[in-house]
Amino acid sequence: MATAQFCLMAPQQTARRGDLPRRFFTVAIGLMSCTAMASAAWAQAAVADPAPEAGGEVVITGTLNALPNKDVGSIFGFNKTLVETPRSASTISSEQIERFGITDIYDLVAQAPGTFTNSFFGVGGALDIRGTPGEVYFRGVRRLDNPGNYPTPIGASERIDIVRGPSSPIFGPSKTGGYMNFVPKSARVKGGALLDHAEGEMSYTRGSWDYNVLKGQVRGPIKLGNTEFGYSLYAELEDSGSYYRNMSTKQTILQAAFDNHITDHLRIEFGGMYQNYKGQQNGGWNRLTQALVDHGTYITGSAKPLDTNGDGQLSPAEFAAGGNFNPFGTFGCPAGTTAPGTSPTSAASFTDACLQQAYPNLALTNVGTTTLSRRDVLTGKNDRLDNIAKTGYFDMIFTSDSGYELKNQLFYDGIKNINENSYGFSQFHRSWVIEDKIVASKTYDLSAGKFSFQASPSIRYTKFLHGDDFNFEYFHRVDLTQGYTPLSDRLLSTECDCNYSDYLKGHYTDYGMAGLVDLDFNFGLDLIGGLRYDKVDVTSENVPSKLRVAPAVVSGSGGKGGWSWNASASYKLPFGLIPYVTAARQTTVIAGQGSEIDPATTVGHTFLTATKLYEGGVKGSFLHNKLYAAVSVYKQERTDHDIQSSTVNQSVQTKGVEAEARWSVDKHFLVTGAYTRTVVTNLTFLDAGSTFSFFGVEDLVNVKDPSLIFGGQIGGLVPIPDRAAARRAGIPKNLYSLTGTYSFDNGIALSGSVVKVDSVYSGQSRVVKLPAYTLVDLGASYAKDNWLFRLVVKNATNAIYFRANFTELFGSTIVLPEKPRSFQASIAYKF
Repeated sequence: MATAQFCLMAPQQTARRGDLPRRFFTVAIGLMSCTAMASAAWAQAAVADPAPEAGGEVVITGTLNALPNKDVGSIFGFNKTLVETPRSASTISSEQIERFGITDIYDLVAQAPGTFTNSFFGVGGALDIRGTPGEVYFRGVRRLDNPGNYPTPIGASERIDIVRGPSSPIFGPSKTGGYMNFVPKSARVKGGALLDHAEGEMSYTRGSWDYNVLKGQVRGPIKLGNTEFGYSLYAELEDSGSYYRNMSTKQTILQAAFDNHITDHLRIEFGGMYQNYKGQQNGGWNRLTQALVDHGTYITGSAKPLDTNGDGQLSPAEFAAGGNFNPFGTFGCPAGTTAPGTSPTSAASFTDACLQQAYPNLALTNVGTTTLSRRDVLTGKNDRLDNIAKTGYFDMIFTSDSGYELKNQLFYDGIKNINENSYGFSQFHRSWVIEDKIVASKTYDLSAGKFSFQASPSIRYTKFLHGDDFNFEYFHRVDLTQGYTPLSDRLLSTECDCNYSDYLKGHYTDYGMAGLVDLDFNFGLDLIGGLRYDKVDVTSENVPSKLRVAPAVVSGSGGKGGWSWNASASYKLPFGLIPYVTAARQTTVIAGQGSEIDPATTVGHTFLTATKLYEGGVKGSFLHNKLYAAVSVYKQERTDHDIQSSTVNQSVQTKGVEAEARWSVDKHFLVTGAYTRTVVTNLTFLDAGSTFSFFGVEDLVNVKDPSLIFGGQIGGLVPIPDRAAARRAGIPKNLYSLTGTYSFDNGIALSGSVVKVDSVYSGQSRVVKLPAYTLVDLGASYAKDNWLFRLVVKNATNAIYFRANFTELFGSTIVLPEKPRSFQASIAYKF
């Protein structure tokens, strides 16, 4: 254990930009020292699957281990391949991640259907799956919510499973869309055996806009006394600039995994991950118009002075003294100044006269226009998004000769987060969760087939402390061509520890019991069924002394239970075809961005709801398992339309088609393709016939001078007369992707991916359209002996494209301009 502690502690040094070579040297020495203590001999990195155990079956995984023919337990809990699993899901191997230069969750869209992510203020925390925010799992256990608290690390994974639709009952409550399961690197090879030698890799990547990433990993066996462990150690250090002004990233990721066979029947697996991220959120462009998207035409001008005490920042009191900067509708406008025949809650009711007479301090001065650079965004010089995430696990697995297995999984995940944005939003989270789950499994190999059973009691405890500040979130006061000044820089609640919009603490416990059965008959029929019950008890408390406005409910406790179930059937037809159907109901917990549940939700018992899924499809493995193809159609929706969190868990109905094909032509050539059709309807908005939203320039059809609104943020109701109007904005209806890679015998490998995306509306009011685009990434590498050299070009055609941002509230006011062409060059040494 002392060795492991040394490896993990080595890189945790305070460093400045330019110190990366010294930091990487420290990591490298630590990793090599650990390996030297474990083994005296280094081995070449493996390029083929390990030899099967005696009498075992050879599993063809093809080029880059991209074919889904390996057992995965991240979908139903049974070790079935994706071909055999009656659900729409994909896996992305570490080899694919490396070859295609995948560095964040947005890159995964090219590799898996059903995925496309709106911007959550520029932070790639979790994928949008089937058009709604998804979950992130770690080794099959759900982590804390992460819509935009920090970017989920991609390079630290051995494999990423993307499961579309709600999770299996064995995994507990989850969201509607699906989840991304992060499988960390381990010391095990196929079949569960430990490595018999040490191996590792060191790499450095340099890229556009001062991108700097150093990585080191090593794994192998080590003896402590008479006990042999398998170990895997990984470290990643980043110190990067950004294409966008006032943005940078400093990040340290440490990961360790240990495996030990205590006896022939008992083994333990334990480890964890530490991630220290320092960056910023990116709200993108403000003062949004169609002309800004189409031509880059930006409305310039300064907000009117409000800083009466001269401290250089705008406080809530100074806004209050200046009038109403956040009007709801035109109720405050003088008679005769609103548009006739319009509702006072609609955007159409606003006119120039209404704004000039009722809200004069919203108007800009020195108004003009210019062409805005995509580099100029809402991020200020003092903005920050700091997050420390700590994840740990300890599993004990007992197996008997009769096929009985008893597994105890202990899991911990915690975050410490602070987020500050000069335009007026700040928040913090200090949340953690601990879960313990027992899974008792038994498999019977009978003449009729293979029958497996699981029973799983679990307990999951979440504790939270959360505060945020959004009541004076005025994006438009800052002129992006000038940057923040005393006219636009907000005094944030996290700076003064006062005037919070929300400040609450509490905890909740989920007591769960689940059972699963898999009846795999020899004649081809496979039936999977599952049932689960969860009882969730919540205690939540506001802290009035920290709040700007006294809460309606100070504290409360409440409990609620919910059932989940799954029923699936598949049949193995000739020629490798496997049709399947699945019906499921999945409980979900409604919590906020910091995993918080507020007291009003607690006492109203509206923190627990459910999702229904109906899915059918056909999968197949052909050409001696070198070609995999799957197509599915589905419909899923929330059962309670009025229970939702617009930030992380919406009440939606999704219908769609997902198709995927992967062909490992030979050991050199891999090609994959995918098609996604997604229609997402917000059921809450549809039932209500309208929804609240902040209005942008294009909403205000009767306002001729848009500069009259930019000093604050007006809002009202957007009509939702039909299902088309209730569609979630920002999610393309059709999405196509194609990837390919070819490796020559001389060590050269080429790769490329193409993603074609439909045009979308930026917001729920459907007044600004973001253009369709085609994104092309290219790569080339050369391997010689133990060395690897790689060049990746992202957005090779230099496409201009945009990503919608928080479409339900801010879609008509801000949008994220995406990055132009960029380059990444890597050098790696494998030993």
